[in-house]
Amino acid sequence: MSATPTFRFAEPADAPAIVALVESAYRGDASRAGWTTEADLLDGRRTSVADLLPLLREPRSRVLLAERGGELLACAHIEKQGEAAYFGMFSVRPALQGGGVGKAVLAEAERIARADWGCDEMQLTVIDVRTELLAWYERRGYRRTGIHKPFPYGDERFGLPRRPDLRFELLVKPLTAERAA
Repeated sequence: MSATPTFRFAEPADAPAIVALVESAYRGDASRAGWTTEADLLDGRRTSVADLLPLLREPRSRVLLAERGGELLACAHIEKQGEAAYFGMFSVRPALQGGGVGKAVLAEAERIARADWGCDEMQLTVIDVRTELLAWYERRGYRRTGIHKPFPYGDERFGLPRRPDLRFELLVKPLTAERAA
């Protein structure tokens, strides 16, 4: 199966399918079919239609969808934040993880941020105990900054933590040739 999907931006009608994809990639037993599961770290939900709809309406925000034959394979949220873009809610169907779809989505998000929005840098946060995920981003040119943000304990919109040591680390990647050199 070809790793190169087709891309489009999500519309509000796509919200239920996006939520199902995100939940399947990160929560519960279904997520264990892939390597991005957070099932050992967090219970509860990862997102909801109510969380997603404002992202679809915000002018500086897009949810990028990767599809093949009309089937949703992956998604990511990208948001222009000044000279940088933020990359999040990155989800690939668990059975397809490791097959190149995620790499293609990340590359397309970076292209949009650089070419369409004129951003100098892509930023993202990762739960810092996710060493395999941190390494995946580092192999794609992201640099760990050592800047940490607290995990929002007590806010069920972000999940129900199964351990007390969760926090996010900011990763960055220059998107322009001048800054990358």
